[in-house]
Amino acid sequence: MHCRLSMIAAATVMVVATSAAAQTRGVTKTEVTLGTHTDLSGVAATYGVSSSNAVKMRFDEINEAGGIHGRKLRFLIEDQGYQVPKAVQACNKLINRDKVFAFVGALGTPMNNACFKDQLAAEVPNLFPLTAARSMFEPFHRLKFYNAATYVDQLRSAVNYFVKEKGKKAVCVMYQDTDAGKEFLEGAELQAKKLGIKLVETTAHKPTDQDFTAPITKLRQAGCDLIVMGTIVRDSIVPYITARKTGWTDVDFVGSAAAYDSVVGAAQGMDGFHAMGLTEMPYADSTVPAVRDFVERYKKKFNVDPNIGAVYGYVGADLTVAGLKNAGDDLTLDSFIKGMEAIKGYKDIFNGPEVSFGPQIRQGANSSFLAVVKGGRWTRVTEPLGF
Repeated sequence: MHCRLSMIAAATVMVVATSAAAQTRGVTKTEVTLGTHTDLSGVAATYGVSSSNAVKMRFDEINEAGGIHGRKLRFLIEDQGYQVPKAVQACNKLINRDKVFAFVGALGTPMNNACFKDQLAAEVPNLFPLTAARSMFEPFHRLKFYNAATYVDQLRSAVNYFVKEKGKKAVCVMYQDTDAGKEFLEGAELQAKKLGIKLVETTAHKPTDQDFTAPITKLRQAGCDLIVMGTIVRDSIVPYITARKTGWTDVDFVGSAAAYDSVVGAAQGMDGFHAMGLTEMPYADSTVPAVRDFVERYKKKFNVDPNIGAVYGYVGADLTVAGLKNAGDDLTLDSFIKGMEAIKGYKDIFNGPEVSFGPQIRQGANSSFLAVVKGGRWTRVTEPLGF
């Protein structure tokens, strides 16, 4: 009788264990479903298209090699056009209809913030979003993982460098009137306070604005000699060119890593524009062999050159792969979190900073350097900067 009861108990445990495994969203014996919401059609599409392409590229490489612990990676992409309402719709679809295991490389500060409530309630991890806002890992949440320096710290480093090393005295800020823009502004404010100076002037704009004559005129009349740019791509290019065309040349412009993009560098008239970088720019003639190889493979697959968004997407996907490998055969949310926390001293192929996580560590790295546009290309100016 005792033997029979033991067998029944053992069978019950097996059923419960099997049921628990079956309840892990987005996971079957043969597949893991991952997803992202990104901009394929709006003002940040240069990032959204390239980053989601690169995530898919890395996952395809893994699938062609047999997958991870016998599972192939399925990747779903939803266009949110860099608009919060569309992002919420995309998130709801990915969470409730597609039952994704995790988001990888979701784009935009306000879009990620708007999705967090439902996403985290459904226990869907947010992995390596394309935004450097502190809300991507603060306050601490076990499902949030981010791998680079924040906008705040990037711009603090930039202001510190230009004031101390270049003698700038009249610091001003041009920023997007968005969640990300507020972080750009805060970075400049915090460092100005630390240095004992005041910001001379600030201007805010919508991401969709196209005419920057008025804000440039306002900043010029204020006597700015450094303009900190809380901008992305088009709203970095247009104001800078506007200023230079009006003959305003005794002022420097510096953006965050959001402006460190090959499109910005290649735009006519952008020579002299500065931004904070996180990794090597993916140029076909890069001095880094792994970067040259990546550019060749990306262009062969998508018939277009990669930009920095592709770098961020590829690295985020590769870190996700590392976490999935560390999780082992029995993939559950808990085993995956432990697998992510086990990542130590990770080095990407783009000469980026080492990335490490832990039980209480969700920002894997915090390092950025200054770069400048010369001859239509980004050139690194400094080693990693601090403040």
